[in-house]
Amino acid sequence: MPIPTPTLYPPFNIIRLSHIELGVSDLAASKAFYVDMLGMQITEETSDALYLRAMEERGHHSVILQKGDVNVRVLGFKVFAEQELDKAHDWFTAKGHKVAWVERPFQGRTLQTHDTFGIPIEFYFQMKRLEPIHQKYTLYNGVKPLRIDHFNCFVPDVDQAVAFWDQMGFRVTEYTEDEESGKLWAAWMHRKGGVHDIAFTNGTGPRLHHLAFWVPTPLNIIDLLDLMATTGYVTNIERGPGRHGISNAFFLYILDPDGHRTEIYCSDYQTVDPDLEAIKWDLQDPQRQTLWGAKAPESWFKHGSLFEDVDVLDSDIKASPIIAP
Repeated sequence: MPIPTPTLYPPFNIIRLSHIELGVSDLAASKAFYVDMLGMQITEETSDALYLRAMEERGHHSVILQKGDVNVRVLGFKVFAEQELDKAHDWFTAKGHKVAWVERPFQGRTLQTHDTFGIPIEFYFQMKRLEPIHQKYTLYNGVKPLRIDHFNCFVPDVDQAVAFWDQMGFRVTEYTEDEESGKLWAAWMHRKGGVHDIAFTNGTGPRLHHLAFWVPTPLNIIDLLDLMATTGYVTNIERGPGRHGISNAFFLYILDPDGHRTEIYCSDYQTVDPDLEAIKWDLQDPQRQTLWGAKAPESWFKHGSLFEDVDVLDSDIKASPIIAP
Protein backbone atom coordinates (compact mmCIF):
# COMPACT_ATOMS: atom_id res chain seq x y z
CA MET A 1 0.00 0.00 0.00
CA PRO A 2 1.53 3.36 -0.95
CA ILE A 3 2.26 5.88 1.78
CA PRO A 4 -0.22 8.78 1.94
CA THR A 5 0.37 12.18 0.41
CA PRO A 6 1.74 14.45 3.17
CA THR A 7 -0.79 16.72 4.86
CA LEU A 8 1.11 20.02 4.65
CA TYR A 9 -1.68 22.11 6.20
CA PRO A 10 -2.94 19.99 9.12
CA PRO A 11 -5.97 20.88 11.25
CA PHE A 12 -3.67 21.96 14.11
CA ASN A 13 0.04 22.66 14.24
CA ILE A 14 2.34 20.31 16.19
CA ILE A 15 5.95 21.50 16.53
CA ARG A 16 7.64 18.40 17.90
CA LEU A 17 7.58 15.57 20.40
CA SER A 18 8.13 16.84 23.91
CA HIS A 19 8.05 14.33 26.75
CA ILE A 20 7.12 10.91 28.04
CA GLU A 21 5.82 9.63 31.37
CA LEU A 22 6.97 6.18 32.42
CA GLY A 23 5.64 4.10 35.29
CA VAL A 24 8.53 2.54 37.21
CA SER A 25 8.64 0.07 40.10
CA ASP A 26 11.64 1.43 42.01
CA LEU A 27 12.26 5.17 41.76
CA ALA A 28 15.72 4.94 43.30
CA ALA A 29 16.83 2.31 40.78
CA SER A 30 15.40 4.38 37.92
CA LYS A 31 17.16 7.49 39.24
CA ALA A 32 20.47 5.63 39.31
CA PHE A 33 19.93 4.59 35.68
CA TYR A 34 18.65 7.81 34.10
CA VAL A 35 20.54 10.35 36.23
CA ASP A 36 23.72 8.76 37.56
CA MET A 37 24.49 6.69 34.48
CA LEU A 38 22.81 8.34 31.48
CA GLY A 39 23.38 11.87 32.75
CA MET A 40 19.84 13.32 32.73
CA GLN A 41 19.33 16.41 34.91
CA ILE A 42 16.81 16.44 37.77
CA THR A 43 14.39 19.38 37.62
CA GLU A 44 11.94 18.21 40.31
CA GLU A 45 11.97 15.31 42.75
CA THR A 46 9.20 14.09 45.04
CA SER A 47 8.66 10.91 47.00
CA ASP A 48 6.92 9.27 44.03
CA ALA A 49 8.05 11.15 40.92
CA LEU A 50 11.16 12.38 39.17
CA TYR A 51 11.21 15.05 36.43
CA LEU A 52 14.22 15.09 34.11
CA ARG A 53 15.62 17.11 31.21
CA ALA A 54 18.60 16.75 28.89
CA MET A 55 21.37 19.30 28.43
CA GLU A 56 19.94 21.38 25.56
CA GLU A 57 16.33 21.36 26.75
CA ARG A 58 14.84 24.59 28.12
CA GLY A 59 11.47 23.09 28.97
CA HIS A 60 11.06 21.77 32.51
CA HIS A 61 11.09 18.09 31.56
CA SER A 62 11.25 15.57 28.77
CA VAL A 63 10.98 12.48 31.00
CA ILE A 64 8.70 11.90 33.97
CA LEU A 65 9.35 8.81 36.08
CA GLN A 66 6.31 7.97 38.22
CA LYS A 67 6.44 5.25 40.86
CA GLY A 68 3.73 2.65 40.34
CA ASP A 69 2.73 0.08 37.76
CA VAL A 70 5.36 -0.49 35.08
CA ASN A 71 3.92 0.98 31.89
CA VAL A 72 3.84 4.07 29.70
CA ARG A 73 1.40 6.75 30.87
CA VAL A 74 1.53 9.27 28.01
CA LEU A 75 3.48 10.59 25.02
CA GLY A 76 3.63 14.40 24.95
CA PHE A 77 3.78 16.89 22.06
CA LYS A 78 4.17 20.67 21.90
CA VAL A 79 1.93 22.75 19.63
CA PHE A 80 2.76 26.03 17.90
CA ALA A 81 0.39 28.33 19.81
CA GLU A 82 -2.31 28.30 22.49
CA GLN A 83 -5.17 28.33 19.99
CA GLU A 84 -3.87 25.13 18.39
CA LEU A 85 -5.04 23.29 21.50
CA ASP A 86 -8.65 24.24 20.82
CA LYS A 87 -8.29 23.18 17.19
CA ALA A 88 -6.88 19.83 18.36
CA HIS A 89 -9.74 19.42 20.84
CA ASP A 90 -12.34 19.96 18.11
CA TRP A 91 -10.56 17.66 15.66
CA PHE A 92 -10.28 14.72 18.05
CA THR A 93 -13.84 15.27 19.28
CA ALA A 94 -15.15 15.16 15.71
CA LYS A 95 -13.41 11.80 15.28
CA GLY A 96 -15.13 10.41 18.36
CA HIS A 97 -11.98 10.23 20.49
CA LYS A 98 -12.07 10.78 24.23
CA VAL A 99 -10.68 14.23 25.08
CA ALA A 100 -10.00 15.90 28.41
CA TRP A 101 -8.43 19.10 29.66
CA VAL A 102 -6.08 18.06 32.47
CA GLU A 103 -3.86 19.71 35.07
CA ARG A 104 -0.23 18.74 34.59
CA PRO A 105 2.62 19.96 36.80
CA PHE A 106 4.83 22.57 35.09
CA GLN A 107 2.61 22.65 31.98
CA GLY A 108 -0.02 25.13 30.87
CA ARG A 109 -3.38 24.07 29.48
CA THR A 110 -3.02 20.43 28.42
CA LEU A 111 -5.24 18.31 26.21
CA GLN A 112 -5.18 14.55 26.69
CA THR A 113 -6.58 12.17 24.09
CA HIS A 114 -5.49 9.09 22.13
CA ASP A 115 -4.53 8.02 18.64
CA THR A 116 -6.24 5.49 16.39
CA PHE A 117 -4.97 2.53 18.47
CA GLY A 118 -5.54 4.12 21.88
CA ILE A 119 -1.97 5.35 22.44
CA PRO A 120 -2.36 8.02 25.15
CA ILE A 121 -1.10 11.38 23.89
CA GLU A 122 -1.20 14.92 25.22
CA PHE A 123 -0.68 18.37 23.74
CA TYR A 124 0.35 21.63 25.38
CA PHE A 125 1.76 24.99 24.35
CA GLN A 126 3.36 26.33 27.52
CA MET A 127 5.80 24.50 29.79
CA LYS A 128 7.83 26.11 32.57
CA ARG A 129 11.09 27.44 31.15
CA LEU A 130 14.38 26.80 32.90
CA GLU A 131 17.73 28.52 32.52
CA PRO A 132 19.97 27.18 29.75
CA ILE A 133 22.57 24.67 30.90
CA HIS A 134 24.07 23.60 27.57
CA GLN A 135 27.29 25.47 28.35
CA LYS A 136 27.55 24.31 31.96
CA TYR A 137 29.99 21.58 31.07
CA THR A 138 30.54 20.50 34.66
CA LEU A 139 27.02 19.04 34.48
CA TYR A 140 27.77 16.80 31.50
CA ASN A 141 27.88 13.20 32.67
CA GLY A 142 27.15 9.71 31.38
CA VAL A 143 26.33 9.66 27.68
CA LYS A 144 25.83 13.49 27.72
CA PRO A 145 22.21 13.46 26.47
CA LEU A 146 21.34 16.66 24.60
CA ARG A 147 17.61 16.28 23.88
CA ILE A 148 14.80 13.79 23.49
CA ASP A 149 14.66 12.77 19.83
CA HIS A 150 11.82 10.36 19.09
CA PHE A 151 9.42 7.61 20.08
CA ASN A 152 8.98 4.25 18.33
CA CYS A 153 5.81 2.21 18.85
CA PHE A 154 4.70 -1.32 17.97
CA VAL A 155 1.30 -1.27 16.24
CA PRO A 156 -0.73 -4.11 14.66
CA ASP A 157 -1.39 -2.11 11.48
CA VAL A 158 1.30 0.36 10.40
CA ASP A 159 -0.78 1.59 7.43
CA GLN A 160 -3.57 2.61 9.80
CA ALA A 161 -1.15 4.40 12.14
CA VAL A 162 0.54 6.25 9.28
CA ALA A 163 -2.79 7.33 7.79
CA PHE A 164 -3.90 8.74 11.15
CA TRP A 165 -0.69 10.57 12.05
CA ASP A 166 -0.38 11.88 8.49
CA GLN A 167 -3.63 13.78 9.09
CA MET A 168 -1.89 15.56 11.98
CA GLY A 169 0.90 16.69 9.66
CA PHE A 170 3.52 14.02 10.36
CA ARG A 171 5.46 13.24 7.16
CA VAL A 172 7.01 9.88 6.25
CA THR A 173 10.78 10.01 5.71
CA GLU A 174 11.59 6.30 5.33
CA TYR A 175 9.55 3.12 5.30
CA THR A 176 9.69 -0.66 4.88
CA GLU A 177 7.02 -2.49 2.92
CA ASP A 178 6.09 -6.17 3.09
CA GLU A 179 6.17 -7.09 -0.59
CA GLU A 180 3.87 -10.12 -0.19
CA SER A 181 0.96 -8.27 1.43
CA GLY A 182 1.73 -4.81 0.08
CA LYS A 183 1.37 -3.43 3.61
CA LEU A 184 3.79 -1.26 5.54
CA TRP A 185 6.08 -3.08 7.96
CA ALA A 186 7.47 0.10 9.53
CA ALA A 187 7.47 3.85 8.93
CA TRP A 188 9.33 6.86 10.29
CA MET A 189 7.42 10.16 10.59
CA HIS A 190 8.49 13.66 11.64
CA ARG A 191 7.40 17.18 12.49
CA LYS A 192 10.64 18.79 13.68
CA GLY A 193 12.83 18.22 10.62
CA GLY A 194 14.79 15.14 11.66
CA VAL A 195 14.13 11.62 10.41
CA HIS A 196 11.38 11.07 12.97
CA ASP A 197 9.49 12.31 15.99
CA ILE A 198 7.58 9.03 16.03
CA ALA A 199 7.96 5.72 14.21
CA PHE A 200 5.70 2.70 13.91
CA THR A 201 6.88 -0.91 13.73
CA ASN A 202 4.74 -3.94 12.91
CA GLY A 203 3.98 -6.12 15.91
CA THR A 204 1.70 -6.77 18.86
CA GLY A 205 0.52 -3.38 19.97
CA PRO A 206 0.13 -0.66 20.67
CA ARG A 207 3.23 -0.81 22.86
CA LEU A 208 6.20 1.50 23.22
CA HIS A 209 9.23 0.07 21.45
CA HIS A 210 11.60 2.79 22.65
CA LEU A 211 12.22 6.41 23.42
CA ALA A 212 15.44 7.99 22.16
CA PHE A 213 17.92 10.68 23.15
CA TRP A 214 20.23 12.58 20.84
CA VAL A 215 23.89 12.68 21.93
CA PRO A 216 26.85 14.68 20.57
CA THR A 217 28.95 11.95 18.89
CA PRO A 218 29.37 8.16 18.51
CA LEU A 219 32.23 8.42 20.99
CA ASN A 220 29.72 9.32 23.71
CA ILE A 221 28.01 5.99 23.02
CA ILE A 222 31.33 4.13 23.32
CA ASP A 223 31.97 5.90 26.64
CA LEU A 224 28.51 4.83 27.85
CA LEU A 225 29.20 1.21 26.94
CA ASP A 226 32.39 1.27 28.98
CA LEU A 227 30.51 2.83 31.87
CA MET A 228 27.65 0.31 31.72
CA ALA A 229 30.04 -2.62 31.48
CA THR A 230 31.83 -1.60 34.66
CA THR A 231 28.95 -0.39 36.85
CA GLY A 232 26.63 -3.40 36.86
CA TYR A 233 24.62 -2.64 33.71
CA VAL A 234 26.25 -4.91 31.15
CA THR A 235 23.10 -7.08 30.87
CA ASN A 236 21.06 -3.94 30.14
CA ILE A 237 22.88 -3.56 26.81
CA GLU A 238 20.51 -5.05 24.22
CA ARG A 239 21.71 -4.07 20.75
CA GLY A 240 24.56 -2.13 19.20
CA PRO A 241 26.53 -0.07 18.83
CA GLY A 242 25.92 0.25 15.12
CA ARG A 243 24.73 2.46 12.31
CA HIS A 244 21.22 2.11 10.94
CA GLY A 245 20.66 1.98 7.21
CA ILE A 246 17.31 3.64 7.86
CA SER A 247 18.05 7.16 9.20
CA ASN A 248 21.85 6.65 8.86
CA ALA A 249 22.01 7.17 12.64
CA PHE A 250 24.62 5.75 14.99
CA PHE A 251 22.75 3.87 17.72
CA LEU A 252 22.73 1.87 20.92
CA TYR A 253 19.71 0.20 22.55
CA ILE A 254 19.63 -0.31 26.31
CA LEU A 255 17.00 -1.38 28.85
CA ASP A 256 16.25 0.43 32.10
CA PRO A 257 15.69 -1.53 35.37
CA ASP A 258 12.01 -2.09 34.44
CA GLY A 259 12.68 -3.07 30.83
CA HIS A 260 11.73 0.23 29.19
CA ARG A 261 13.94 0.48 26.09
CA THR A 262 15.99 3.61 25.36
CA GLU A 263 17.89 4.32 22.17
CA ILE A 264 20.99 6.50 22.31
CA TYR A 265 21.15 8.16 18.92
CA CYS A 266 23.13 10.62 16.79
CA SER A 267 23.99 11.73 13.25
CA ASP A 268 20.77 11.30 11.29
CA TYR A 269 19.93 13.84 8.57
CA GLN A 270 17.74 16.90 7.97
CA THR A 271 14.26 16.51 6.46
CA VAL A 272 12.86 20.06 6.46
CA ASP A 273 11.82 20.28 2.78
CA PRO A 274 8.09 19.48 2.54
CA ASP A 275 8.50 17.82 -0.88
CA LEU A 276 11.27 15.45 0.22
CA GLU A 277 10.61 11.98 -1.18
CA ALA A 278 10.35 9.11 1.31
CA ILE A 279 12.99 6.36 1.07
CA LYS A 280 11.72 2.78 0.65
CA TRP A 281 13.57 -0.25 2.08
CA ASP A 282 13.27 -3.99 1.47
CA LEU A 283 12.29 -5.89 4.62
CA GLN A 284 14.96 -8.52 3.88
CA ASP A 285 17.77 -6.03 3.31
CA PRO A 286 20.21 -6.53 6.22
CA GLN A 287 21.55 -3.00 5.74
CA ARG A 288 18.10 -1.65 6.59
CA GLN A 289 18.60 -2.71 10.21
CA THR A 290 22.32 -2.03 10.42
CA LEU A 291 24.37 -0.54 7.63
CA TRP A 292 27.21 -2.92 8.50
CA GLY A 293 24.92 -5.94 8.09
CA ALA A 294 24.66 -7.06 11.73
CA LYS A 295 21.31 -8.72 12.56
CA ALA A 296 19.03 -7.50 15.34
CA PRO A 297 18.24 -9.86 18.25
CA GLU A 298 14.78 -11.42 18.55
CA SER A 299 14.05 -9.39 21.68
CA TRP A 300 14.24 -6.21 19.61
CA PHE A 301 11.19 -7.38 17.61
CA LYS A 302 9.25 -8.86 20.54
CA HIS A 303 9.84 -6.83 23.71
CA GLY A 304 7.97 -3.58 24.37
CA SER A 305 6.33 -1.54 27.15
CA LEU A 306 2.55 -1.56 27.56
CA PHE A 307 0.57 1.67 27.57
CA GLU A 308 -1.54 2.18 30.68
CA ASP A 309 -5.05 0.72 30.33
CA VAL A 310 -4.69 0.07 26.59
CA ASP A 311 -5.47 -3.37 25.13
CA VAL A 312 -3.15 -4.83 22.49
CA LEU A 313 -3.82 -6.66 19.23
CA ASP A 314 -1.64 -9.00 17.19
CA SER A 315 -0.59 -8.14 13.66
CA ASP A 316 -1.79 -10.33 10.81
CA ILE A 317 1.37 -9.78 8.72
CA LYS A 318 3.22 -13.09 8.56
CA ALA A 319 6.47 -11.83 7.02
CA SER A 320 9.49 -11.63 9.29
CA PRO A 321 12.58 -9.43 9.14
CA ILE A 322 16.09 -10.85 9.47
CA ILE A 323 16.67 -11.91 13.08
CA ALA A 324 19.96 -12.89 14.71
CA PRO A 325 20.19 -16.57 15.71
